[in-house]
Amino acid sequence: MMRTVRRGGTICASLALVGAAGVAAEPAESAPTFAKDVAPILFENCVECHRPNHIAPMSLMSYEDARPWARAIKKRVAAREMPPWGAAPGIQEYANDASLSPEEIDTIVAWVDGGALKGNDADLPPPPEFTEGWIIGEPDLIFTMLEPFNVPADGTIPYLYYAVPTGLTQDIWIRGSEIRPTDRRVVHHVITDLLEGDGRPPDPKPKLQPDRSRKELGGLGSVVPNRFGGLYDEGVARRVPAGADIQMQMHYTTIGEPTTDQTSIGVVLAKGPPAKLRKSGGGMVPGRNFVIPPMHPNYEVKGSLKIGRDTYLSSMMPHMHVRGKDAKYTIIFPDGREQVVLWVPNYDFNWQLSYKLKEPIVMPKGSTLEVVAHFDNSPANKFNPDPTAEVRYGDQTWEEMMNGFYNTIEIEGAESPEQDQN
Repeated sequence: MMRTVRRGGTICASLALVGAAGVAAEPAESAPTFAKDVAPILFENCVECHRPNHIAPMSLMSYEDARPWARAIKKRVAAREMPPWGAAPGIQEYANDASLSPEEIDTIVAWVDGGALKGNDADLPPPPEFTEGWIIGEPDLIFTMLEPFNVPADGTIPYLYYAVPTGLTQDIWIRGSEIRPTDRRVVHHVITDLLEGDGRPPDPKPKLQPDRSRKELGGLGSVVPNRFGGLYDEGVARRVPAGADIQMQMHYTTIGEPTTDQTSIGVVLAKGPPAKLRKSGGGMVPGRNFVIPPMHPNYEVKGSLKIGRDTYLSSMMPHMHVRGKDAKYTIIFPDGREQVVLWVPNYDFNWQLSYKLKEPIVMPKGSTLEVVAHFDNSPANKFNPDPTAEVRYGDQTWEEMMNGFYNTIEIEGAESPEQDQN
């Protein structure tokens, strides 16, 4: 049952809500066992998050860990609610597809129905090895906020901008990054920008506005719920220049108790510039000029962006808040032909996923990348904080966003971009 290992799979935290119910003790004849049949599936798809001291509420690293949750695992897996994966099948193939195959789902269901047997320890595959606390493995360099931020128990916290020095005396090339808050419960998101160094030490205190006095050099990744970073595609690396500072936009949310956060960014070094430069870039298809009426169950917001140079589309990540319902990305080529590249029919704010195409798609100069999303502002949306409210674009969770994030790999020799956003 083993397949190529992929990052990001998990059986979600909502298993904790189902409860650790027991399983019928009557084993079916020739029923699958944990050691031989189920452990390979969990090790490949789930334990990256479901391991001790990580983001999931329970470990699934051993039979003793998984057995009390057998019914919950069956329920979530059979419903395709977990591992979290929102892309509809049959649209495109994705390199980071975290969904289970029908055969894997059938195996887990049969294991539970057959009594959730342990099996022979000799059949257990070796457990995967993880670097404690980091998804990318042990970072080569770690950059940390100069001072911690004390998050109050309640209230609204505006966006804060922290400058973090890299201290680099020479340029480096990196092949991945990860943002690691010290208290993930209060960090709604982090967005980073590299700023050209000006020779002055950064002020450790947060600002209410970003520093626009220095040239922006791109970012080092971002954090949204349950997404913290990762390694780039094979052959992709990015340069971090000497003397650069990292500007972090921090969005904190209160949780009813005071706590402290001092976020760090870890990076993994590449050996140097790639032999053939494949520059990774990206941007956002915006949709901001909207007003969602009260009680509206299916309000549409559309955004589009004109592509100013030949480039490869490599990944997409729709971002909305709790009223977000679905999202669709479409490339409209210069000849008028259209190609749907992502369809997320059941958007979930708690699992904001990036969908990495198995084969990047060429977007010729003059193409349009269009994103269409729908919002449920009705009482039927159990996450809706106030269906009687008129909702506009805004930073806070009770407001809304429609940001169609995407990443590209540039074609060598392409012209400089001039992108029109609608």
